[in-house]
Amino acid sequence: MAAQDNAAQPRAARPQSVLFACTLNTVRSPMAEALARHYFGRDIYFASAGLKRGEPDAFAMAAMDEIGVDLTRHKPHTFEDLEDSNFDVIVTLSPEAHHRALEFTRTMAVEVIYWPTPDATAVQGSRETMLQAYREVRDRLAVRIKEFLARR
Repeated sequence: MAAQDNAAQPRAARPQSVLFACTLNTVRSPMAEALARHYFGRDIYFASAGLKRGEPDAFAMAAMDEIGVDLTRHKPHTFEDLEDSNFDVIVTLSPEAHHRALEFTRTMAVEVIYWPTPDATAVQGSRETMLQAYREVRDRLAVRIKEFLARR
């Protein structure tokens, strides 16, 4: 009987707007925004922001270009730069961004989700070693985004 009760429960509605947030809005959150737009962009509004505005990252652009997703037009921006703060879901990708998102949404009915995501910029080594770290972040985000939005 319990299985029937669970089956009868409606799935969570797919969000209409999602904000991805990280520390500098140069690697993790713009990658997530671009991937989400690539897979679900016709159905859902996506944006990204950081705590601080960083500089565009060539490794992030290269990793995304490998899968045919253009990141070259992304301009890093902060929570304060957002034109609209009415998001259904905010997905945070760094501890600092999670803390800021919780403050940002204190008086709003917004779901805030934390997806711990490694900082590819912290990897040292050859160009290939560094690029591989970015690929791993990209691929990890792609899987999470597809799983998260496909089941809603």
